Amino acid sequence: MGLMDRWTDGKREAPEPLEGPIRGTVIVGIGIWLVLFLAQLPFYDWYRDHGHEWFIWTCAAGAGLGLLGLWYVRVRDRAIQRDAEKEAGPPAA
Repeated sequence: MGLMDRWTDGKREAPEPLEGPIRGTVIVGIGIWLVLFLAQLPFYDWYRDHGHEWFIWTCAAGAGLGLLGLWYVRVRDRAIQRDAEKEAGPPAA
């Protein structure tokens, strides 16, 4: 019996994925990373002198990846909407 077999014994059905305000959640995350990045910029010299420049660039990377995630969420939402329209069939005249 493997490690995962203890947790997934095959008798339980997986729950439905949670849907929520995905776009809003991603935007808030981007905002937080961006605020942290901007708040640390005035102290760049201190971070550099102490070897902690990566703190600043981690925040920049978080905001950048968040923008990529926002693009992905928009593409996903459009694909879900397109599939729903396909399943509904042509509009009644």
